[in-house]
Amino acid sequence: MTAGLNSTVVVGAGAVGGFFGAMLARAGHPVTLIGRAAHVQAIEANGLQLRKDGKVEAIRTAATTDMNAVGDADLVLFCVKSTDTETVARQIAPLLKDDALVLSLQNGVDNASSIARHVRQTVVPTVVYVATSMPEAGVVAHHGRGDLVIGPLDAAAVDDVALRRRLDAVVELFAKASVPVVISADVIGELWSKLLVNCVFNPISAIAQLPYGRMVALPEIRQTMDAVIREVVAVAQADGQKLTFDVASAAVDKIAAGMPTQMSSTAQDVARGKPSEIDHLNGFIVRRGGELGVPTPVNQALHALVKLIESGRAAV
Repeated sequence: MTAGLNSTVVVGAGAVGGFFGAMLARAGHPVTLIGRAAHVQAIEANGLQLRKDGKVEAIRTAATTDMNAVGDADLVLFCVKSTDTETVARQIAPLLKDDALVLSLQNGVDNASSIARHVRQTVVPTVVYVATSMPEAGVVAHHGRGDLVIGPLDAAAVDDVALRRRLDAVVELFAKASVPVVISADVIGELWSKLLVNCVFNPISAIAQLPYGRMVALPEIRQTMDAVIREVVAVAQADGQKLTFDVASAAVDKIAAGMPTQMSSTAQDVARGKPSEIDHLNGFIVRRGGELGVPTPVNQALHALVKLIESGRAAV
């Protein structure tokens, strides 16, 4: 076992949490998945079915619906939707070990801070780069990438030797599971970059119900994507970030090239009639832009259209 990280619990074992939990369990690390009843029942019956590299592998791992299982964790992978962050953080706060390490594997830039307001343990912002889906209960499909960027929530903690040792232990643990992890001194800046990518791809994929490759192939959509990039960059810069249009555009191109068949998580939520995280993506940019005096009309339109689709599905 990696020093100090003898057991991992995944809180919110959907497509993302299920994938990283499966990779750790596959490498022999003790993992417990906390998820919905149907998902847990399927895992208990047949193992977690991991579809990866053209193969299907049954990963045997513990699974439960009981949040109390988090009390056994040295490492917590916090993978719930942004809409549930505050509720779940309050729920696990009294259950965690004193020395548990909490990694926030979530979209958006403010989830780790939200968790840290409720738990006294160390919370680590984590940027997730993976294309996954959960086509049915007990099944996680991998479509591309599968790497993480981690770093201190507080920039002042960059030189904290004890924290660095803990982050190094995370890198070592995931390396044994063939998951690359990079430590960044500016993980919040990395989260802004990921937020930008999500703001570009998620709503358009959701509205059109099309994958990334189809989106970028249409010049009119590429122009819309560029408009989103400009707005998010303007808000990020007004918020003190160093993001630039050229760097952001290159990141978008890289995602489109690396995940051409991927449907965004928002598209998957909309297709299933589930609430999406759009309020924490484009909606966040609209709110933050308003606070900083930065116009965001394209983000506002995309946010509103996804909300309209969600309201229509809810009314059916």
